[in-house]
Amino acid sequence: MGREGAAPVLHVRGRVLLDDERVLDELWVVDGRVTTTRPAREPDAVLEGWALPGLVDVHCHIGLGADGAVDRATACAQAEADRDAGVLLVRDAGSPADTAWVHDEEDLPRLLRAGRHLARPKRYLRHYARELDDVADLPAAAAEEARRGDGWVKLVADWIDRDLGAAGDLRPLWPRDVLAEAVAAAHAAGARVTAHTFATEALDDLLDAGIDCLEHATGADARQMDRIAAAGVPVTATLLQVAQFEAIAAQATRYPVYAARMRAMHGRRHQHVRDLHEAGVRVLVGTDAGGTIGHGRIVEEMAEMVAAGLPAADVVASASWRTRAWLGVPGLEEGDPADLVVVPADPRHGVEVLAAPSAVVLRGRRVR
Repeated sequence: MGREGAAPVLHVRGRVLLDDERVLDELWVVDGRVTTTRPAREPDAVLEGWALPGLVDVHCHIGLGADGAVDRATACAQAEADRDAGVLLVRDAGSPADTAWVHDEEDLPRLLRAGRHLARPKRYLRHYARELDDVADLPAAAAEEARRGDGWVKLVADWIDRDLGAAGDLRPLWPRDVLAEAVAAAHAAGARVTAHTFATEALDDLLDAGIDCLEHATGADARQMDRIAAAGVPVTATLLQVAQFEAIAAQATRYPVYAARMRAMHGRRHQHVRDLHEAGVRVLVGTDAGGTIGHGRIVEEMAEMVAAGLPAADVVASASWRTRAWLGVPGLEEGDPADLVVVPADPRHGVEVLAAPSAVVLRGRRVR
């Protein structure tokens, strides 16, 4: 899927959002990188509007479908859907497919992989995770996934325990000492660790273990929110996923305790995210695309966050430059790779404008 020919020179003018404070009137793209120095050569195209660093979907599953791993063509189509929506950086939060090949495809978003989800048998979705029969194997598995990925490891911290029969409910998967050893092992291998968690009961052990990020965190109570904020641990809200909790509960007729909990979390989902934000927690933007959620829906996720009460300016920053900085990926500083999105109006005043970008530029070339 490579591209041929000399890299174009682009002139981006109007307003360029670099971060929360800095706004430029223009910049140029030369040899695939951004510069504020006007080149001698005339631009091949002029892009006018409001530009910002390419969007970031921090919880996305390229290579994952409803029944597990998908083939390369399907994974490519997933990545293209994200790219066309302006997502030029994906943190893949667990995939059963080996998608390292995406790194070599210049037309696809930049990808940070977390390897496979780590779970226990019958304690997560079928065909999604690497299932460990012995909980004691978790630290070694975390180190292995750290070496396979791109600086991230994904743990499944809690899931329904169906062995409890009608009393079946969300329960932690790992003993706290093993969990702490696993996080330490991943850190020693140079990776950060994030965790799927719905349950209140799993959060304190995750925080004690030194977790780096939390996915969903729908069970966090007020005390835990304060702990999360004090630790500087971000939470990915995944409101599109939490919106499905009512439907999940409706299918769980054999497990009334679990169903009631899922319905309660569904009902308070907007208040919950607003409470996280007001507690000082960094709330990240992630669609949880893959599985049952389609790719390319980042603006819908952002709109849900705004509907929950988060300021649009904060949501835009979280979907772009703030999370790029947190992930250690360049934005639009002098000499950075030219990954940017151009829209006709200021997205900080209404995220819906991002749904129809006038240009998407990836690695210095216009892909939309």
